Amino acid sequence: MKIDFNRPFATGKEFEYIRSAISTAHLSGNGQFTKKCQVWLEQQMRSRKALLTHSCTAALEMAAILADIKPGDEVIMPSFTFVSTANAFVLRGGVPVFVDIRPDTLNLDESKVEAAVTPKTRAIAPVHYAGVGCDMDAIMAVARRHDLIVVEDAAQCILSNYKNRPLGSIGHLGALSFHETKNIISGEGGALLVNDERFMQRAEIIWEKGTNRSQFFRGQVDKYTWVDIGSSFLPSEILAAFLWAQMEDVASITEQRLAIWNRYHAKFAEAEKQGLFRRPVIPADCTNNAHMYYLLARDHAMQMRILQGLKAKGIQAVFHYIPLHSAPAGRKYGRAHGSMQATDRTSETLVRLPMWVGLEDRKVDEIAASVIEISRQ
Repeated sequence: MKIDFNRPFATGKEFEYIRSAISTAHLSGNGQFTKKCQVWLEQQMRSRKALLTHSCTAALEMAAILADIKPGDEVIMPSFTFVSTANAFVLRGGVPVFVDIRPDTLNLDESKVEAAVTPKTRAIAPVHYAGVGCDMDAIMAVARRHDLIVVEDAAQCILSNYKNRPLGSIGHLGALSFHETKNIISGEGGALLVNDERFMQRAEIIWEKGTNRSQFFRGQVDKYTWVDIGSSFLPSEILAAFLWAQMEDVASITEQRLAIWNRYHAKFAEAEKQGLFRRPVIPADCTNNAHMYYLLARDHAMQMRILQGLKAKGIQAVFHYIPLHSAPAGRKYGRAHGSMQATDRTSETLVRLPMWVGLEDRKVDEIAASVIEISRQ
């Protein structure tokens, strides 16, 4: 029996909304479905302004422009993250400064951030791994002391909170992803959350290719023109229409994912007590949106044994990031600050298991039993 690692979920309304978008004869960005999605995000995420983008990468690139990153400016971030977190700033000439992660949540270790600050530091880019929040109070305190901008990489975080605050809404800027592997999707897609009033007007201009086009359509100027740098960051209305169907059903999607996550967690409880591997840790002040379920094996040999053993059984499981500080581009464009022991160990031991709406209980049970069997060998 083959069990896929991921299967994109559709609610059933996507085609209806796409047909509606086509009938309006407006398929480029910033139409009715874009506006619906943005209003939903502003309300749901409690953000001052939300702008849909064609990817989370694009949202991060917009954030780097808004943070005014210049050549030589340093940005503190984890090494255990996707390349877009670093690339967005490197494209502006920024220098990623990689700091180790916490062994429990696999998030940026807030206790090591301040020591990495130098006169060149401009921003901090925390990443909420698996949709579980970093210690944002501690990170924001460091940012205030050193007058730094915080850009939350909240790619995995829809409907996840830290101390009852939506992830992505706490820093000055936040970035979300709607890639097909995320909880709600549009195939490719993302959003920039603007939480600081200073950036609201400029964000809209950058989003509209550096023009004041949005102001023109609101009747605030009599013609629009090129006023700043920017790019084509908008998604098409077809993607926004697909996403709107997902947003309408986000509570049900999250509930179904949590049921799968909780079943995994219960199945692995006894094996964790026996020391076979470690389950995810959710701090008391964080909520879990069931973005992914992972295990940490005892060592790299066991990680590979589990992955290869599951593959032989037709179960698609994967490892996650190769640390950026050890990647060729990471060594070229950035630098590590201090020990990266937790980062390296996590990369060598983490196993991600299948997680998607529609994954049946019997398959979850089969996956769990297979992992435990292989781990005992």
